[in-house]
Amino acid sequence: MAPEEKLSAKVSTAASDIGSFIRDLRENAQVSVRQLAERSGVSNPYLSQVERGLRKPSADVLNQIAKALRISAEVLYVRAGILEPSETSHVRDAIITDTAITERQKQILLDIYASFTQQNESIQNESIQKESIHEECPTHDSD
Repeated sequence: MAPEEKLSAKVSTAASDIGSFIRDLRENAQVSVRQLAERSGVSNPYLSQVERGLRKPSADVLNQIAKALRISAEVLYVRAGILEPSETSHVRDAIITDTAITERQKQILLDIYASFTQQNESIQNESIQKESIHEECPTHDSD
C-alpha cells in the first residue's frame, strides 16, 4: 500500500471513529441530530456526515459539539487525533464526561484534583528523600 493510501485510510478511520463516538454521546444524552445541530450551530447535514464518518470535523466544530453536549472539548480532540492523550485517570475521565455539571464546574474539579495529586506526590517525594538521607547517615547508638 502506497504511503498516500495509508494516510487516507488512517484519516478515514479517524473520521469514522470520532463520528461514531459523537453519535454515542448524542444518543446517551438523548438528543436528536437536529437538536444537537441547533445547540452547536453546526448544520444538520454536516453533523449527520460527521456521525457517519464521511467528514472529519475541525477543532472548532468539535469545540462547538462538545459545548452542546456539555463535555470537555479535550475528549473529542483526543478521540479525533488532534491531541495526544494525557495520563489516564478514571477520576479525570469521569469528571470530563459528566453531563450533569457545567464546563466551569468541571474545570474547577479538575484543578482541585490536580492540586491534591500534586500535593500527595510532593509529600511522597519528600518521604523518599528523608528515607534515603536516613539510610546514608545512620545514627550511632552509644552503649
